[in-house]
Amino acid sequence: MAFHWRPDVAVPLGLAILIYALGWTRLARRSPARRHAALSARLALSLGGLVVVAVALLGLHDAAHERFLPHMVQHLLLMMVGVPALLLADPFAAALWALPVAARLPVAWTLYALVLWLWHLPAAYDAALASGWLHDLEHLTFAAAAVVFWWPVIGPAPRVAPPAAPAARVVYLVLAAFSSSALGVLLAASPVPLYAYGPSPAGAGLLEDQAWGGVVMWAVAGAIDMAAVLAVVARVVGGEGRRRAPAVGLP
Repeated sequence: MAFHWRPDVAVPLGLAILIYALGWTRLARRSPARRHAALSARLALSLGGLVVVAVALLGLHDAAHERFLPHMVQHLLLMMVGVPALLLADPFAAALWALPVAARLPVAWTLYALVLWLWHLPAAYDAALASGWLHDLEHLTFAAAAVVFWWPVIGPAPRVAPPAAPAARVVYLVLAAFSSSALGVLLAASPVPLYAYGPSPAGAGLLEDQAWGGVVMWAVAGAIDMAAVLAVVARVVGGEGRRRAPAVGLP
């Protein structure tokens, strides 16, 4: 992995890092000491998410144009690690900017699935490989779809509406896992190369490279979705346990 310097990507990421660092520092100064640990964790999530995005867009830039596997890793880091980390950090209180209100679960799921599948159609994928601005648009739509998709699950501030019911979030995540896994299996099982990559500098055949990329999408993305399902269930079970716990010391 060698970082490819791109001011149009590096400058916005650098500004975002500066905004988050200053914002969380100011919040920590104005908050009670008992909240400092939580604010530090949010700052770490914010900065970690931005670093992951930088690795995906800058560190894997060249490799993603040469092989299918790093291209899949790039998309996975962007959509399923970087963006969720940023949302888990509740960044908007510090960053002073907001995104549109999250769409309803079916709309969010449909948008996420459409973006994922349409950009992996051979014609669209090869066009993005051949055009720098189209490749940037691909990443922008991936990131936007990931924000819309993860927002109802994570529920970052500002919370303008009650969160979706836990059962709805579980179904939502399971269906997303099926969608991404189906695409991964399709790519891994394809008998022919689907995309216009040249000879691999690492010596891997085009079909083998594509198969491993499909395995990454199938196994890793599915595992992240299932981990999110378990997190939702654990939160619900923990909440039920707290509500049912008897009060101690009350008459």
